[in-house]
Amino acid sequence: MSSRGLKRVFVGETSLERKCRWWFGIALGVLLVLTFYWSGQQLRGIVRQNDRELGPGLVGAAWDELHFEYFLQPTADEQVGLSPEELDTWKGIIESLVESGRKFGEEFESYAIQPQGVANPEGLGHPTNEFEQSLLTHYRQTSPEEAQPSWSYLNNKKTYRYYEAMYAEKSCVTCHKVLGKPPRPGLKEGDLMAVMRVEIDREEKQKDFTMYEAGMWTAAVTIGFLSMFLLWAIVRLLIVKPVKHLGQVANAVREGDTTQRADIQTGDEFEELAASFNRMLRQLLSQQNALESVNSELDGKLDELAQMNLRLFEMNRLKSDFLATMSHELRTPLNSILGFSEVLATVDTLDPKQQRYVGNIQRSGKMLLEMINDILDLAKIESGRMDASPSDLPIAAVITAQCDMARPLAERKNIDLDASCPTNVPALRQDQAKLQQILNNLLSNAIKFTPEGGRIQVRARREVGSSANDFDAGSALGSPLPPLSGLAAGEATLVIEVEDTGIGISEADQAIIFEKFRQGASAAPDGDAMTREQGGTGLGLSIVRELCRLLGGDVAVRSIAGKGSTFIVRLPWRLPDRTDLDAELNRGVAELTRAPAPALSAPGNQETIASPGD
Repeated sequence: MSSRGLKRVFVGETSLERKCRWWFGIALGVLLVLTFYWSGQQLRGIVRQNDRELGPGLVGAAWDELHFEYFLQPTADEQVGLSPEELDTWKGIIESLVESGRKFGEEFESYAIQPQGVANPEGLGHPTNEFEQSLLTHYRQTSPEEAQPSWSYLNNKKTYRYYEAMYAEKSCVTCHKVLGKPPRPGLKEGDLMAVMRVEIDREEKQKDFTMYEAGMWTAAVTIGFLSMFLLWAIVRLLIVKPVKHLGQVANAVREGDTTQRADIQTGDEFEELAASFNRMLRQLLSQQNALESVNSELDGKLDELAQMNLRLFEMNRLKSDFLATMSHELRTPLNSILGFSEVLATVDTLDPKQQRYVGNIQRSGKMLLEMINDILDLAKIESGRMDASPSDLPIAAVITAQCDMARPLAERKNIDLDASCPTNVPALRQDQAKLQQILNNLLSNAIKFTPEGGRIQVRARREVGSSANDFDAGSALGSPLPPLSGLAAGEATLVIEVEDTGIGISEADQAIIFEKFRQGASAAPDGDAMTREQGGTGLGLSIVRELCRLLGGDVAVRSIAGKGSTFIVRLPWRLPDRTDLDAELNRGVAELTRAPAPALSAPGNQETIASPGD
């Protein structure tokens, strides 16, 4: 099996049933192999231990056999007096005694190794190999108390060979002297008489042991297969079948058959799981029905909101069209009124009271004209009819000229007006008229809300990257400007700050001063617009924000009530030219959303206003 196949089996890319079979089979196989291997090793150890314990008895039997053969053989004189039948009987008795010595529970072969240089009686021999020679030398140099037997297995463990040294005891020395037998002249106690070697044929037992091992391994394999089959049946019936049933029910519910329910009657955790699954399914269906009902209601609300949004959009468009049209229609007679008032002011026959009235007419007319111009500009911006016309211009000259225009108004209130702008910077590419209008509105507001003896500072600088946001935003003076959209990394920006020491703006008013027709409650504690000291329509800052956004920038404020305000304008240093396609699209969208404007005056009810030159 490849590594990918093993990963699929063991990591989880297969069924639970197959993984259980694999893991259980491997674990069971390892346990069986270890168990039977350990049992075989234990059995081999027992056999070897029995052979070692059997060796001394076999050596004793072989040693007795040598004595029986030697001492029970009839002498020549004894054989002369015996008939052949009696001699055969004698030999049979000797063979029976010898055979009885060999029946020590095992059939064995014996061989007595006699030390060299000693008389060799019948039945004794010399070493047959180097191992026996070295063993004989070792026993000759070892005392009886220290001598240990030796054993080994030969012919692939088919033959067991056991060696034991036979030392002369006191009875041996006495017996040899009394009998006058000369195997060892001068034999004394503790001398090495011989080394007995016994051999047992283990071939049959080895075969039996092999058959026993084969039977054990056959039983192990049989037990393994039976266990795996039983595990497969148990897992399939008790685990896989309920899990598959739950999966089938879940798939049926996913396909849309919400009437399906899990039916498991096992009386165990799977039955509890099925009951929990059914409860969860009922709860999900109940929640789904509730969500469908809520979604249906939300769809209705969304339709209503969409229709209301369309109506509001249409009303806002009509409002913008109305303001633009009315501002244009009102500005025409107002210009005539201002013109006639200027002509009237040059008449020398007016008394002081009449001259004061004419001055009031001129001031009120100019204020009204300024309001109408603001409304007209805002209407143009909202209706999309105001476009930016960028051109290269020196920023220092523009700011200085605008401050010079506002300086007479500041000097009337004894306000110090200073301007600081860079001179060694590249030419600014922006819409000059709109930039001047932004500065004019900010300076007008600063002069209006700064008391006598105050100070106004105008600062302009060129910044690269995001450093334009790095003004002090942690001094409770407002929040930093958001990043300009569409501004590439490293592109230069123009930052203009108009700071005054006026009455300031509260934190609550800072969030609304850029909205249309909204002014801060600067004078009245209750914020009543009818009781505030400064007048105006509340469109100046709104126009500033819309113009900044039209020029690709934005405006923000930081202020502390009672200490002054700072308005920060940030514009891209180079405003890209708008393509003709963009202008055409904007005009097309404006025309599509524009309804026919109603007539402001019916025929026959028109009024002709004469100009000053008429």
